[in-house]
Amino acid sequence: MGNKGILLVVSGFSGAGKGTVIKELIHRYDNYALSISATTRSPREGESDGREYFFKTKEAFEQMISEDALIEYACYVGNYYGTPKAYVEEQLSLGKDVILEIEVQGAWKVKKQFPDTLLLFLSPPDARTLRERLVKRGTESAEVIESRLSRASQEAEGIEVYDYFIINDNLNECVESIHQIIQAEHSRTFRNQKLIHTIQVELKEFQKG
Repeated sequence: MGNKGILLVVSGFSGAGKGTVIKELIHRYDNYALSISATTRSPREGESDGREYFFKTKEAFEQMISEDALIEYACYVGNYYGTPKAYVEEQLSLGKDVILEIEVQGAWKVKKQFPDTLLLFLSPPDARTLRERLVKRGTESAEVIESRLSRASQEAEGIEVYDYFIINDNLNECVESIHQIIQAEHSRTFRNQKLIHTIQVELKEFQKG
């Protein structure tokens, strides 16, 4: 356990800047690994398969479900999103802190399989800023934007279950805040039970000597 990485779930309203924050975190520090999700949504401009997402047909995604190849999956705004299992387990065993960028409904599915998962929720400072970011993105219709805002209202009801609520108003401050939280989590006693036990045994042996 002492050398094992931490599994991190980063959730947030669509338009909260999750992707930008995660990319900057990985760029600055080498102890993070981003788990690439599978999805049935179409690639946006500049996105490529295997980098931002594994883009799947509905049939291919449902085959992954039947083969139990996903840690979690969910349907969001008409598309499937899911987390491939093998990559996550491999990176954790190598000591990497693995980041999953997933929606609220998937977060607790991950938590059930990996109880030590750290849940982080990212948000803009207010609802007006959220709407402005969605509009400026320019990738979706007004109807989809309204759907995302409606979904955000529902997601807001479940924020309390997350370990940390982080405001993304300044990119640098947000990234550093998340990094410091994760580094502090590495020192939590429940994440270091093997090391603690070893020290306890060694101290008892010294007393006997």
